[in-house]
Amino acid sequence: MSGHSKWATIKHKKGAADAKRGKVFTRLIKEITVAAKQGGGDPDGNPRLRTAILAAKAENMPADNIKRAVQRGTGEIEGLTYEEITFEGYGPGGVAVIVDVLTDNRNRAVSEIRHAFSKNGGNLGETGSVGYMFSKKGIIVIAKAGADEEKLTEVVLEAGADDLNDEGENWEIYTTPKDFVAVKEAVEKAGFKPEHAEVTMIPSTYQKLEGSQANAMLRLLEVLEDLDDSQNVYSNFDMDEAAVTA
Repeated sequence: MSGHSKWATIKHKKGAADAKRGKVFTRLIKEITVAAKQGGGDPDGNPRLRTAILAAKAENMPADNIKRAVQRGTGEIEGLTYEEITFEGYGPGGVAVIVDVLTDNRNRAVSEIRHAFSKNGGNLGETGSVGYMFSKKGIIVIAKAGADEEKLTEVVLEAGADDLNDEGENWEIYTTPKDFVAVKEAVEKAGFKPEHAEVTMIPSTYQKLEGSQANAMLRLLEVLEDLDDSQNVYSNFDMDEAAVTA
């Protein structure tokens, strides 16, 4: 497979890309709340909050839900206090896995993450055990169909993007996390519609699995994604595109 996120591609092809809408909203509300708590309730002065609000709007979250999440973060209304934890570990075949968690119960989160790894052919590692294999970047995917390469290149470079890669049927634009929103807005203003856009963790190399190991890795990632406290799951897992079935 080509592209930035093998797991994102696999989920899409399996028809499992956060199909549970309530789960999507819960994750976004947590992110908005924590972003507002850490950096204030003004999205213009808080890039993390601005990115979270844009993601919520892209999922058609009602404005009132967004407003309440911000107010919980700033303390204007009462709400749960969330702790951010990042877990690192290994899946079948030595695949590197990172799980970002926002939880109101640390002990529960640790127990659930450890159980998910151990029951699905993986093991939880120490902090820093796999994190060095990933870089945090913004990525914006534009379908090549109808997209003028010269114009797109000019737009993204002027907006401050780091790179524009040819990935088969798509263009992939890479940015720093802080420049992500500005580049995305510039791309949209120029008339390009992103197929996908997010700030994510990009692995430096990928670990390709086949057969039973690939299936076991899929199960581990699905279990981790489905945990109530998990916000994001990243890995350097790769498999043959032809082996992915809905």
